[in-house]
Amino acid sequence: MVLDTPTLYFRAFFGVPESITAPDGMPVNAVRGTLDFFSHLITTYRPDRLAACFDADWRPAFRVAAIPSYKAHRVLAEAPAAVDVEEVPDTLSPQVPVIEAVLDAVGIARAEAPGFEADDVLATLAERWSGSGHGPVDVVTMDRDLYQLVDDARRVRVLNIGKGVTKLEVVTDEVLREKYGIGGRDYADFAALRGDPSDGLPGVAGIGEKTAAALISEYGDLAGVRAAAGDPGSALKPGQRKRIVEAAEYLDAAPTVVRVVRDAPVVEHDDRLPEAAADPGALAALAERYGLKTAVGRLEKALASRAG
Repeated sequence: MVLDTPTLYFRAFFGVPESITAPDGMPVNAVRGTLDFFSHLITTYRPDRLAACFDADWRPAFRVAAIPSYKAHRVLAEAPAAVDVEEVPDTLSPQVPVIEAVLDAVGIARAEAPGFEADDVLATLAERWSGSGHGPVDVVTMDRDLYQLVDDARRVRVLNIGKGVTKLEVVTDEVLREKYGIGGRDYADFAALRGDPSDGLPGVAGIGEKTAAALISEYGDLAGVRAAAGDPGSALKPGQRKRIVEAAEYLDAAPTVVRVVRDAPVVEHDDRLPEAAADPGALAALAERYGLKTAVGRLEKALASRAG
């Protein structure tokens, strides 16, 4: 199991009341919620390997070079020039190091790759594990772009937590075909055509989700769609042809941004999931300091449940 940790703690921050605080009054709602997410996932899916993936660079230079608007709306306005600082709620930022400290004390691996996003780490580990007989591999996120990792043949699926961890959607190729008419292999090309305003990707004007899926289904991939746009004899509607041709510059760059990197230089880590805390003393101290005894207890119980 690979977890999109930033998604988890953002989801927890906005889903758990800020009235959940440490003894000193510091909000720990994101910490509490994130730990409970881990406990539920471990108890329910019982993975033997687990990596909590983080952003080493939330807005990588190679993606910004391709499309400058990539995540530009999330850059903190007061950040120094040439420094991309993500805009994060004031009361969330101090909680992230606490989450990291608890994971370290428990012995849950934190994985990242210099110069890359958590998405690329998720993709790299999913690729590595599915190719080495470790499957099935569960990718926990609420980012639809990671549907491109879904591969029934290699037993890779996405657990989408958009509606909450206890109501997550298990996404397989079959689910994608029912929803969009395409499988995981085609999802990145579909997403490039459709665009994603939340990531600053404009897409092709006038081509929404249904049209993008139909075009990929009809012509095989993005290259096939573009070839059809340049072929006067193809069955493309004149309006679609015109829009795709006019979007050539965007479509040249979009794959670099949308497609995850599957061979990122992930920092070495031990992703075997422990059955007990790696550093009980440090974990107990963190639980005491931040008022996390109940959440930590649930996580320890989840780990111990795998021993049987």
